[in-house]
Amino acid sequence: MEMYQSHLIVSGRVQGVFYRASCQDVAVKYGLNGWVKNLSTGDVEVLVQGEKEQIEKLIEWCKKGPPNAKVSDVKIEWQEMSEEINGFSVR
Repeated sequence: MEMYQSHLIVSGRVQGVFYRASCQDVAVKYGLNGWVKNLSTGDVEVLVQGEKEQIEKLIEWCKKGPPNAKVSDVKIEWQEMSEEINGFSVR
């Protein structure tokens, strides 16, 4: 099974709306590894590893986010796999 890695920067009203916890729930549901964290800019950063099809499902979720989020942009960068991450954490 080929593993992929994607790095996302999510902009909009994405802090204080349970974005990180919800993102973690969705990532775990899709069997993905990585992390999600708030940035001082007000954006949310996501690093995700797993099967490409599952990552693409998470990216689609990230474009909407949880009910109170207002996502204005998702920057997506596919990367070479860095060190393998186990589990999906909120940082």
